[in-house]
Amino acid sequence: MTLAPPRRFGRPVLASRVDPRRRFEVPPAPRPGGHPLADDAVTRGLRRRADEIDAAFDAIEPALRALAPRQFESDFPAAASAELAARLGIAVPPDALAARWTAPLDVRGLYARCVLATFCRLIERGFDRGLANASDGESAEALIARWGFHAIDITPCADGRLSGVVDYILRVPPAVVVARQSHAGAMFDVEATLRRWESVELRRWREGKPNAASAPTRYLKIAAYHYSAADPAREGCAAHGHDASRAASAVLERLEQFEGAVRQTHCCGASVATLLVGVDTDSDAIRVHVPDAAGRMAPDRFVDNRSLYEATRALPREAAKSAIRDAVAACAGVAPEETVTEGIRWFCGYLLKNNIGQVDAVRSWYGGAYADRGHTERLIVVGDGVDDVQLRNLVFQAQMETVEEGAADLDIGVRILRGLHGARGLAVPVLAHFQYDPQIPGAAAIARLRVSRLRSAIEARYANLVERGLLLVNAVVRAGDGAAPEFVAPNPPLPMETHA
Repeated sequence: MTLAPPRRFGRPVLASRVDPRRRFEVPPAPRPGGHPLADDAVTRGLRRRADEIDAAFDAIEPALRALAPRQFESDFPAAASAELAARLGIAVPPDALAARWTAPLDVRGLYARCVLATFCRLIERGFDRGLANASDGESAEALIARWGFHAIDITPCADGRLSGVVDYILRVPPAVVVARQSHAGAMFDVEATLRRWESVELRRWREGKPNAASAPTRYLKIAAYHYSAADPAREGCAAHGHDASRAASAVLERLEQFEGAVRQTHCCGASVATLLVGVDTDSDAIRVHVPDAAGRMAPDRFVDNRSLYEATRALPREAAKSAIRDAVAACAGVAPEETVTEGIRWFCGYLLKNNIGQVDAVRSWYGGAYADRGHTERLIVVGDGVDDVQLRNLVFQAQMETVEEGAADLDIGVRILRGLHGARGLAVPVLAHFQYDPQIPGAAAIARLRVSRLRSAIEARYANLVERGLLLVNAVVRAGDGAAPEFVAPNPPLPMETHA
């Protein structure tokens, strides 16, 4: 994609040959007008990561185009396998590359296979996700503890435009994020979230991690819906009928249900904190629905970071930070020096400050808005989420344990990627993924069995697409300690057979 130089006002002019997946084609313009709160070092690191991820996927099609005309050569399978390893860094066995004139190479399926293998290679690559771990010299763990929190659980919508919500949009370091589970419309499962909270709280009691159970801190649940400021009727959240108000109301109700479930199922004044965030997928600017003095949020009461960015961009750094704190206090309906809500207000200010860096980056790279307002996801991930490789519009993530549980999310993802890949004659790549605890005996075997069943269920649900070569499912398991993904062959042995 070729962009005209970024302009002070308006969006960049696009040349006619546009690949919307290419995010960063030109170096950023000089930044004399950059925002005083933008962290350029973090932004540069995130951009390098985005370039590397994009380059890895963009190399697939040229590599396959170069191989396709040679597919009937006698030594093609071995030669092609070696060439893909050299050019893409992935292993495709020679028998998967065998072709004859009566049965040509399944290029569209091979493309999907290369996408899935490339994604797994990037997981193994191990990107540095701690770029924003410190704020003004203080670690994120220390900051959130000071503000009254010990763990953050984030649920964004499964929409791929939010697949960089933690690292890019909110810029919250993973050290303080205990979970990130994506669901269509950000409509998370209350019972599953309650179980995660219980697990975190039990560890505080048993091990004193991340802090002692006696510490006056709470678990913070964030849910992020999305909308499009430029094209709300078409590019908003499909799960909520492209209606931002409806999305905010529904997700807020789900947060309230979780908060109520904690109070009703546990004694001794058990409580959690909740926060509703909206994301404009055109610019990555967020809305933070700041809780009031009673801890209540409202769909129509929020701090809009697009407006806040403009209001603070000409201020000195400390004055800009003060302006954010004042805006958050005004939204909460309290005085800036009020102490009861100070913790959550400071955290809201932290998110707004971090997001200003992302808004500033999008303005520098694109003149204010992404060229790809809609979907350009590369693949679908089902089962357990994958956080290691984050980037806008990279992955449609649908967290589930069974297809029956997550059918609605999965159908949305398949429909989106069919529109993207079907037009190019390519198969939809789907990665079924489960994690397991390597300290639990037999957990790996059980995970392999579960993921194999999930793959089979997906293939059965979309049998028509699978039979026509328009959808490819690979299954992987991964140890929860950050190990590399392990591909699982169909029909793994039952767990009891592993001990024979």
